[in-house]
Amino acid sequence: MLTVADALAVLLDTDRPLVDDGSIELIPTLEANGRVLASAQTSQLNVPPADNTQMDGYAVRAVDCTSGAARLPVSQRIPAGHVGALLQAGTAARIFTGAMIPAGADAVVMQEMCEADGDAVWIRHVPKSGEWVRRSGEDIRSGSVILAAGTRLRPQDLGLAASVGLETLPVLRKLRVAMFFTGDELAMPGQPLKPGAIYNSNRFVLRGLLENLDCEITDYGIVPDNREATREALRRAAQEHDLILTSGGVSVGEEDHVKPAVEAEGRLNMWQIAMKPGKPLAFGEVRRASGGNAFFIGLPGNPVSSFVTFLIFVRPFILHQQGVAASALMPQALAMRADFDWSKADRRQEFLRVKINDRGGLDLFPHQGSGVLTSAVWGDGLVDNPAGKTIASGELLRFLPFSALLG
Repeated sequence: MLTVADALAVLLDTDRPLVDDGSIELIPTLEANGRVLASAQTSQLNVPPADNTQMDGYAVRAVDCTSGAARLPVSQRIPAGHVGALLQAGTAARIFTGAMIPAGADAVVMQEMCEADGDAVWIRHVPKSGEWVRRSGEDIRSGSVILAAGTRLRPQDLGLAASVGLETLPVLRKLRVAMFFTGDELAMPGQPLKPGAIYNSNRFVLRGLLENLDCEITDYGIVPDNREATREALRRAAQEHDLILTSGGVSVGEEDHVKPAVEAEGRLNMWQIAMKPGKPLAFGEVRRASGGNAFFIGLPGNPVSSFVTFLIFVRPFILHQQGVAASALMPQALAMRADFDWSKADRRQEFLRVKINDRGGLDLFPHQGSGVLTSAVWGDGLVDNPAGKTIASGELLRFLPFSALLG
């Protein structure tokens, strides 16, 4: 069996198809959340553009306030967005958070340390030069790179781009993903459940995961469980998509039509991964009639296996295809304490569903079966437990939070 690391290395060794002239879109910064930046962005100005105050208070010359009880006439009032006049020696300026420091002033005394006295103010503090002053360019210097190519844009990234006046951003187009499911036993919620049938929970899980990754999705739903219908679905999906994603049907049984259908329309590697849950994984390509290939990934059919293999393999593969920087493909594991014992060492690498308790440790869901989807709903993330390892209460584990894996 392939190790998780080896299988992931093969997936991430594939070329990224979106690097071509037609892949870049220039879109409004307001609409760029979740998109991947196509090129590095540089600031053309300092942030802040001028020295400004961090506090409501009084702008002064520090040399005028050495007594700790200086009474200075208030010569002007400077709200944010307004430019003050030159501050004359021996005077103070009433100033409000974010307003530019007037020429001549070198410090701000917060209003809590001041006492208004008619047209003057008592400064009950000895300020140092630069106190409560934000210097021009202390956040961003003109000419500096603020966002690297391959950044998957978050709200704070968009705010940073806006802070230097970037109205639009160049991003790679969305990855086009087709998904479908085979199996005569599958039914959709709202349909009567015949004997032997199950509701297709994987469709809802995988579609939601793809939406979180900002993919352009075509959902073909449940495809008739025969080889020709499966081949037709593959041909149609390959023509207009970068990736085809399925779950189940890639085994070698007489009713498993996905494997021979993919082999007839392209090529397929069937892997046995040394992981639990999620041992079977299929990876290959489907030919396009117009030339080129679409990638194919077939996930296991059990709900938790499908969910976990998506997080560990499909998510980083999609991010890689989208152009995300290699360092951001997998989240950083957190070291967290086990508040449970696990004596069932397995020869495969395990991904255990756990929950953070109110003591700051991890509790284990009691049933770790690959069909127990309630474990993924109950849990806060996965423990990445190496092959052959037991767990004793109190030891530190590698914890992968769902909050970092689901987006």
